[in-house]
This record gives sequence, C-alpha cells and structure tokens, in this order.
Amino acid sequence: MKRKSERRSSWAAAPPCLRRSSSTAPGAKKSRSSTSQDAPRLDQDDLYLDITDRLCFAILYSRPKSASNEHYFSIDNELEYENFYADFGPLNLAMVYRYCCKINKKLKSITMLRKKIIHFTGSDQRKQANAAFLVGCYMVIYLGRTPEDAYRLLIVGDTTYIPFRDAAYGSCSFYITLLDCFHAVKKAMQYGFLNFNSFNLDEYEHYEKAENGDFNWIIPDRFLAFCGPHSRSRLESGYYQHSPETYIPYFKSHNVTTVIRLNKRMYDAKRFTEAGFAHHDLFFADGSTPAETIVKEFLEICENTEGAIAVHCKAGLGRTGTLIGCYIMKHYRMTAAETIAWVRICRPGSVIGPQQQFLVMKQSSLWLDGDYFRQKLRGQENGPHRTAFSQLLSGVDDISISGVENQDKQEPELYSDDDEINGVTQGDRLRALKSRRQSKANSIPLTCSLAVLTSALCSVVIWWIVCDYILPILLFCLDGFSTQ
Repeated sequence: MKRKSERRSSWAAAPPCLRRSSSTAPGAKKSRSSTSQDAPRLDQDDLYLDITDRLCFAILYSRPKSASNEHYFSIDNELEYENFYADFGPLNLAMVYRYCCKINKKLKSITMLRKKIIHFTGSDQRKQANAAFLVGCYMVIYLGRTPEDAYRLLIVGDTTYIPFRDAAYGSCSFYITLLDCFHAVKKAMQYGFLNFNSFNLDEYEHYEKAENGDFNWIIPDRFLAFCGPHSRSRLESGYYQHSPETYIPYFKSHNVTTVIRLNKRMYDAKRFTEAGFAHHDLFFADGSTPAETIVKEFLEICENTEGAIAVHCKAGLGRTGTLIGCYIMKHYRMTAAETIAWVRICRPGSVIGPQQQFLVMKQSSLWLDGDYFRQKLRGQENGPHRTAFSQLLSGVDDISISGVENQDKQEPELYSDDDEINGVTQGDRLRALKSRRQSKANSIPLTCSLAVLTSALCSVVIWWIVCDYILPILLFCLDGFSTQ
C-alpha cells in the first residue's frame, strides 16, 4: 500500500476520533489527513490493515481515491444497527451473513481478480466498532483465525474501539468487547449454533420484524426468543400485539414443543396447551433478575424437554435473554460476556441493566453445575435418568467469580394479574421503540415517491409524443407503402 501524503477534506458525518496512532505494527500502514474545520487542528492517521494478500480493512478520515488496482467499499450506511437508546451494536446475525457474502462475492469476482479489496470505515467510532466486528467475524468464520488473532490484528499500535453497551436508558456499567464477540462466534460455530450453510436469511429478516411476530432463534432447533403474545392481535401504543394463534403454525413446523412465559398473564395458557404445547409460567418483574428457584426450575424444564423451547417475557429481550443465557453458560461453558454477546448478535437488545452483572455473578456456579450434569450423563446410559438431575445439582454451592458466596435473592411474592395493569414497563417501551423504528424503516421515503411520480410523468410525455407525432408518421408511411 502506498503512503498517501495528499491532504483531503473530511468525508464522514460524525465527529472524528481524537485517537492518534503513534506506532505502526506489521501489516498496518498509515497516512496523514486533515480533520474538519470546526475542531482544533489535529492530524488524523488513516489506518490500513492487511487481512489477507487481497483483503484489507481501513479506517480513513478522508474519502479514498479510486485506483485501477484497488477497490474500496464501505458498509457504514448500508448495514446499520437499529438502536433502542444509546446502544449501537454489535450488528445482528443477518448483517454478519450479508457482509460475509459480500466479501466472498468480491473476492471471487472476475473483474476484481487483480484488485485489492479494501473495506473502509470513517471517523464515527460507533461505525468503526461495527465495521471491525464484521471483518473480525469474517476472519473467524471464513479464514479460520482464532478470536485472539483476529482481535490482535485489529488493534495494532494504539488502535482502540469503543465497547458495546446494553439497550437500557441512561448510563451503562457493563460492556462487551470485540474479543468477547469473536469468542462468542467461534464457540457458536463449535457447538453448531452458527452454520451459514443452512442460514435462512429471508426467514430471519421476516420474523424479526415486529409486525411478523418479533422472534429469533438463539440456539437453532433449541431456543427461540419471542415477544410476549396478547389475548388478541392488534396494533396498540405503537407496537404490535399478536395472539398465541399467530405463532402456532410456525412453532409446529419447527418442532417447538414448549412455551415458557416470564411476564404477567396477557393471554390464556390454554390457547397453547390445547394446541399440543407444554406451557410453564416463571414470572419475575420486568427489568429485574430471577430468583435462584426460577433459574433452577427453568433449567430443569429445559433439560427435561424434547424439541425446541419458545421463551418470552414482554419484549422477549431482558428476562428472556437472561434465562436462556443461564442455560448456555451451564451447558456450553461460555463466559457471561460471550453469552451476552451471542444472544445480542442473534437478538439485539437482549440482557439489560443489572441482568448483565447477574450473569457474571452466576458464571462460576453455572459452570460447576454443568460439569456435574455432564459427568452424570457420561455415567449413565440413555435410559430414564432425567429425574435424578435436579437432586444431583441441588447440593452444588453457588460461588461467584470473586469467590464470594452468591446469596439467593429474596423470593418474590406470588404475582397477581391486577399488578401493573396501567403501568408502562421497560418491556413496553422497548417494544414500542422496535415497532416504531421498523415502521419508519419500511415507510416509503419522499425521494422514492418523487422518483415514482417523475417516472410516471416521463412515461406520459413519451406516450404523448409517440401518439401525437411518431404514430401518424408511421401510419402515413405504411399507407403509402400499401398503395404501391
């Protein structure tokens, strides 16, 4: 890569990073460019990272110039995270899939065989983090790099990326890093959670929309997280409400056998049970963390269930992601940060506020429970043995990461349907935000309407010219030809 010495005007809309690289590591090449007019005059370093001999990742503070042997492209305005509040990533599984397909297509393109493929991002630190997330995922999934190698390549010199935060309103006290995300993707591949050979992009993007059910598979064929159903389907207060019957056809066609409800009763469970599904209620308050009895009962239900399990709370994000995360940590020995990263890649916005620290606190005890569970499985045949699992694990002490005993939370009182009838919970707000942003994204922009109108007017003008001028001339010529 040649050193670029010419100074160019800033092209990115967001304020530039104040980070300045001071050293160059192998595989990284830098050049200077000037910053925007309003900020203090600082030199910014363009950064080029060679991923392979033909693929490069770049952070540029000025618009790149085209060259015959280089192909630049950016996804900053193509693959965008739909935030709830201050959250900005990581991008979802469908976007990871689209990005990987784009890279593979460019690398295989006959017209680009002699060109360097350069994925560049601009000065917006949030977009830098998401762009680095995508290229890191590509390295792990398609290039066989370890998470550490992928991460090490992206942080050459003093390059840094801001970490990802939760979807809660207000300040954040827990973050996940790019390395957490790469480890999550790697383990998802190892355990069969992630297989792009069988990934159904159309299905993912269809059913993640609020109007089509708002659900995502966290573990394919095992755990589906979805938005809580209501007594009847309707649009209310900015978000879609779906009846249980809306989900039943999809559940039956995808081997869902059990539904677990974590929020208050908004529908009659008989509407699922009479359709042949098992149904369980494990209520705990919106935005809170589950009591130990809730965690144990959830795990026992899942461990004794054949087929897939559909879990929901009000929005299918906080409580749902937390309990599914407990199962993942116990049975796949993923760290709390890796678990949160994976659940959010599958279903953005999952695990919120204190639920993050709760999973960190439960990590050691869940790993220990999982070790005992697997040891028991290895010591038994495939006969009826599941009833003994709860007795086996009941004596395991809860030990936190710091070595301090994990005190069980006080058991909540039995829930009444009369509670929170008129209150607006965190789940209500998150559902409303998701529905509104998707409705806005699906609406036809004014520019499209003007383009359609312009096209229609042009068609009318062309048709008028043809009918009023060209057609009479053709008819005259044909008439003269026939008389001869």
